[in-house]
Amino acid sequence: MLSADQNRAVVRASAIYDLIATIGFATPWTAQPTLDLIFSISRSFGLPANVVPFDPLHMLFVNLMGSVVVVWSLVRMTNPTQTLGRFDALARALFTVWQLWAVMRGGPLVILAFTALEIGFGIAQLLPVRPEQVAGTAQRSLAG
Repeated sequence: MLSADQNRAVVRASAIYDLIATIGFATPWTAQPTLDLIFSISRSFGLPANVVPFDPLHMLFVNLMGSVVVVWSLVRMTNPTQTLGRFDALARALFTVWQLWAVMRGGPLVILAFTALEIGFGIAQLLPVRPEQVAGTAQRSLAG
């Protein structure tokens, strides 16, 4: 069971990770080099990956995902609440499914490293959190 402070730290850490992992997808000028880097890393490990050319519509959806995740990351960095962490865990479950789907259809296996982080942060944000106590509450209830 996490304390409220530990939960906030997990939510904030997951947001920082998301910002770093997705900021490169937020614009057309940075998304292609980011995708090229992912494929390059995959090739350097000798892993197969189907590289396909992106048309403007594909890039639009990559940029939309990157932009939304960057904003969502900033929200959680500045306001790391348990509720936002729970919603983020749901998003991570969805991202995990779509990443596995992509890998099963020939996407680069290096995606599985991101999938492991999605699962880890998702579980961490779903851990139970001890209710916060107002100072003196426990003493008053013991005193009767």
